[in-house]
Amino acid sequence: MDITYSKEDLAFREEVKGFVREKLPASIRDKVLGHRHLGREDFVQWQRILHARGWGAPGWPVAFGGTGWTTLQRHLFEVECALAGAPRQLPFGLSMIGPVLMKFGNEAQQKRFLPGILSSDELWCQGYSEPGAGSDLASLKTRAVRKDDHYVVNGQKMWTSYAQYANWIFCLVRTDPQAKPQAGISLLLIDMKTPGITVRPITTLEGACDVNEVFFDDVKVPLENLVGEENAGWTYAKYLLGHERTGIAGVGNCLRELNLLKHYAAVAQSGGKPLIEDIRVREKIARVEMEITALEMLLLRVATEARSRGAGPEASILKIRGSELQQEIAALQLDVLGPDAWPYASAWLAGGFDGWTPGPAHAAGVTGSYLELRKPTIYGGTNEVQREIIAKAILEQ
Repeated sequence: MDITYSKEDLAFREEVKGFVREKLPASIRDKVLGHRHLGREDFVQWQRILHARGWGAPGWPVAFGGTGWTTLQRHLFEVECALAGAPRQLPFGLSMIGPVLMKFGNEAQQKRFLPGILSSDELWCQGYSEPGAGSDLASLKTRAVRKDDHYVVNGQKMWTSYAQYANWIFCLVRTDPQAKPQAGISLLLIDMKTPGITVRPITTLEGACDVNEVFFDDVKVPLENLVGEENAGWTYAKYLLGHERTGIAGVGNCLRELNLLKHYAAVAQSGGKPLIEDIRVREKIARVEMEITALEMLLLRVATEARSRGAGPEASILKIRGSELQQEIAALQLDVLGPDAWPYASAWLAGGFDGWTPGPAHAAGVTGSYLELRKPTIYGGTNEVQREIIAKAILEQ
C-alpha cells in the first residue's frame, strides 16, 4: 500500500479544508468542539451541504452517487472534516445498510432507498441488539412470520442509536426458529411509521437520550422489504458489521481530540506554568499521538484491502484499538483539566442555560464527552467479542 501524499492528494486536502472552512455552519462547529449534543437538524444540515457538493457518500461507487475517491482521499476528507469540527456523517445509512443494499439488495431496493440516504431525506437506525442478544447476536428472538404478502414482526430491539430520528430501521429477525441460530435469521427494512412500533428513550451517563428501546407489536412488513434471501441474514449482518467496526476506529475524531488535549494543556496551570511545559504531560501526549499514527496506518491498510476482499478480522483490531484510544484521550483531557472539568451539567450540553457554563467554557463539555465515550468499547460488538474473533481467525490459519 502506497501512503505517500502526491501533489494531487495535497491539493485535494487543501480543497477539503477550504470547503469545510467556508460551508460548515459555526453553530454546528461550536457544538462539536464544545462536546455538546447534536440534534437531528445538525446532522441533516451538514449531510445536505456535502450532498450538494457531490461529497455526500465518500465511500460509495460513482454509479450509486458516490465520489469514487481513493482510500487515501476518503481518509483525508474524514480527517479534515473532523479537525474542523464537522459532525460525523451518520453511519447507519451511508456506511451500513447502504453498502449492504449495493451488494445484496435488488435493483428496486437500491433505487428506492439509496437516494434518500444521500440526501438525508430518510434517516436510518440499526435493529440488531436485543435485551438477551447483544454480544451474542445470534441469540436474537425478534420473530418475523410470513403471512400472505407480508411479514408480521414481534419483539424488541435494544440500544438502538438515534431511533428517535429515524425514518427506517434495518432489522435482524428470526424467520426460522427451528434452524441453527445463525441459519434462521433474515434482514428486513421496516418503516418506523408502521403501526405497532414504539420507541422508548434510554438516558445514558452523560444525560443524552441517543439510544433507545424499540418494540414491535404485530408490525406488518411487505415481502419486498426483505433484503436478499430469507434466512440468509447472518451473511448480510457480518458484512455490515465489518463496515461498522472499521468506522468505529475514529481516527479523525482522535486527531481532533488530540488537538483539544494540547490546547487544554496549554491553558491549564500548575505552579504558575502551563501543564504543557511539564515533561510528564508531554510524554503522555506524545505517546497518544504515536498510537494515533499507528492506528491511522492500520486503518489505511485495512480499508485498502477491504475494497478487494471485504473486511476481515483486521476490522476487529481497528475497533478495539480505536475505541480504547478514544477513551484514553478523554481520560487525559480530564487529567489535564483537573478540577476545571468537575463541574458538570447535562442540561448545558443539550443547549440550556442561555450561554452559562458550569465551569470554564473550554472545560464545560469534557466530562460529558468522557462519559459518552464509555460506549465505543461496547457497541459494534464488545471488545471482548472482537478478541474472540481475532483469536478464532489466528487458530484457523
